[in-house]
Order: sequence, then structure tokens, then C-alpha cells
Amino acid sequence: MNVLLVHAHPEPTSVTRHLVDTASEVLAAQGHHVMESDLYGMGWKAVFDGQDFPERTNEDRLSFIEESGHAFANGCQTTDVEGEQRKLQAADAVILVFPLWWYSMPAIMKGWIDRVWAFGLAYGYRGAGNAYRYGEGGFAGKRALLAVSVGGPEKDYSPRGINGPLEQLLFPITHGTLFFPGMQVLPTFAVYGSAGIEPGRMAEATAAWKRRLERLFDDEPIPFRPQNGGDYPDCHVLADHVAPGLTGLLAHIADAPQFGSDVEGS
Repeated sequence: MNVLLVHAHPEPTSVTRHLVDTASEVLAAQGHHVMESDLYGMGWKAVFDGQDFPERTNEDRLSFIEESGHAFANGCQTTDVEGEQRKLQAADAVILVFPLWWYSMPAIMKGWIDRVWAFGLAYGYRGAGNAYRYGEGGFAGKRALLAVSVGGPEKDYSPRGINGPLEQLLFPITHGTLFFPGMQVLPTFAVYGSAGIEPGRMAEATAAWKRRLERLFDDEPIPFRPQNGGDYPDCHVLADHVAPGLTGLLAHIADAPQFGSDVEGS
């Protein structure tokens, strides 16, 4: 299989970089072909702006949807974006490895998503508006996994922890960024207390990470409800008989009571 590792941390001795190096070794040893996008090492342009569209269709007003769709359809995207899209399209699985900064991914990784997730590929698929999303789309058939280094202790991210459950904090990424264009998203792998982690605990985390990598193509994904599976009759709102009385993020997960139970801490 082809696996794309996308990572964002400027420090080579960071927990993030350790997870990346471990993943590269384990996956290669299993016979997979590993591709990497080291966003800091690449000097990735994080800002999504008019410079992303060398051949504008409208010079008077910048419409990202219009310009992105035109650039993707006509082969006039910037070379860095095209290169990352080629990696994505070749990948059977995508692993995003990053530190949790202010409850989300670093800005440079968000900028990678903003620029690479083009109209016509990640959204607006087949020119059909929102017909193919949440379980279908340009990335259907691919697996996705987040590997996150978290500075705080695991109890802060427990079901009643002060920061909120990690999987719910990451819902905009797992459900929005990854499941929206069709990826099957695995439960997040997390290393808690990563700030100043002791060698013994790092060894435990590494062993747990290796086990997760070995099951990359076997583990069950988070059971997000697909848009076109019948739970959303109008493709917008859950049917009354689906998860009655349940609202918010968990309503969109078929196995909500167990959601987040597979997150691994160290």
C-alpha cells in the first residue's frame, strides 16, 4: 500500500518527529511505500490567497471556489499544490502527525489543507455540489489517521475533563476535513503529557504507536454516518427516528457511546 505521512513540527527531536520516524520505519518494514510531506522542512506556504491562482478567471473579485475549481479543472494550479495532490491521489492511507496547538493542528498544516483540498477534488466533486460528501467524494476508499502529541495530561481530555474529550475537539478535522471528502477515519492516536515526557513513558507510547501502525489497514474506522446512507433524508438533517433525543456532534456517529474509547494515551 501507499501511505502518505504529513507532519508539522520544526523541531527534529520533538515527539511529533519521533512518531513520524517510527511510522516510516514500521510501515516500510511491512512492505508499504511511504511518502512524506514535511511541511516545515518544505517551507510550505500556509496562506491561501490570490497567489494560488496564476491564471485568474476574475481579476476583479477573488472567489476561492471559482478560482480553485478553474485551476484544478484546467491544470493551472501552483506546482507545490499539484505535487501534494499527486501524493494524496496515490495514497491508500494518509496519516497527519502534529502537536495539538490551541486545540487544533498547527497553522502550517491547516494551510496545507486549505490549499490542497481543491474544488472539484475534495469538495464540489464531479461538479455535483454537495451530492458527494461525508463518506463519498474524491478521497473515497482512502484511510486516514491522526497522530497527535498533546502537552497536557490525559485526564484533562477525559469525558468530563476540563479541556473536553480529544475526539470531540478534533471532530472538525476527522469528520469535516477527512470524512467530508470520503476518507474512512480511524480513531485518533494520542500521546498525552508530551511536554517533557520521560523516556520510559515515551517507550510505552512508541510501542503503542507501532501496534496501531501494524493495524492501519485492519482497524475499524470511526462510524460516522454517511450523508447518502439514509440517515439524512434531505442530505442536511438527521431523520427524527435516528438517534432520537441526541444532538450535537455525537448524533453524527453511529456508535456514539463508544466514540473516543479507542484513543490511546501514554
